[in-house]
Amino acid sequence: MTTAILRPLPRTLLTGVLALAGTIASFAVTTAPVEAAERGVYAVTLASPLDMPQREIIDGAMWRCEADRCSAPAKGERALSLCGKVARQFGEVSRFEGPKGELDADDLAKCNAAVVRK
Repeated sequence: MTTAILRPLPRTLLTGVLALAGTIASFAVTTAPVEAAERGVYAVTLASPLDMPQREIIDGAMWRCEADRCSAPAKGERALSLCGKVARQFGEVSRFEGPKGELDADDLAKCNAAVVRK
């Protein structure tokens, strides 16, 4: 009689474990996009490609550039101010995009004014 009680236990246990794993996985999947949107990244296109890959810390974030593309994790800086610092370090910027959107032509002109003052 004890074997009849013990047999369903592994199936029940397996079902419970799978249900718990599925629930945990669904929480991980649904919160990941929220974290990415809050944290985000900056993506920059330079007007002229670099000769070789470069890395530089700007405002506490590691910027990685290769050819005409640069990126860094967003840490809440003002995009226009940060764009100017990136332009001073790597050269004229043709596109600057962050978690809050892309800089327009007027802001890019202000950003690139930092290169002239170098």
